[in-house]
Amino acid sequence: MKKLLLISISALLLSACAEKNQYEQAVLAQMQKEKDIKDYKIEPEHMAKCVVDMTSENMPGFFPADPNRMTAYRNYAKMLTLNESKDPKKTLEELRTDFGSAKALAEAHSNYTESLMNCISAVVMESEEEDKTDDTPKTDEAPKADSAPKAQN
Repeated sequence: MKKLLLISISALLLSACAEKNQYEQAVLAQMQKEKDIKDYKIEPEHMAKCVVDMTSENMPGFFPADPNRMTAYRNYAKMLTLNESKDPKKTLEELRTDFGSAKALAEAHSNYTESLMNCISAVVMESEEEDKTDDTPKTDEAPKADSAPKAQN
């Protein structure tokens, strides 16, 4: 009985990882196409991780292996690849059904968009802070001999 339970839990965790990885790959593909990411010279992998983490906070389910969360990952990945679909109209109808309603689909898209904007803002602020710390001299350094003021005669 314990072995069966262990196998079941392992299978559930593996499928949860697969669903999340599929979503991460879809987000990464979007980040690689995103003009703002290129303009701000942000690493697409860093942005993808941020967006996945932030959107996950507002997805259904309480933990990554929750069946509702796994379904959400799958639906979000499908939503992001809608433009690549052979029949976008049919896929859009499927997404409405998968999410439960057109309103739920719109809320999911809003969650993704808000997460994207928040991540861009956070990463840009993070890089600006790094630039400031790189430009400021360290206080524990002694002044250089050639930079000391010279006495005038």
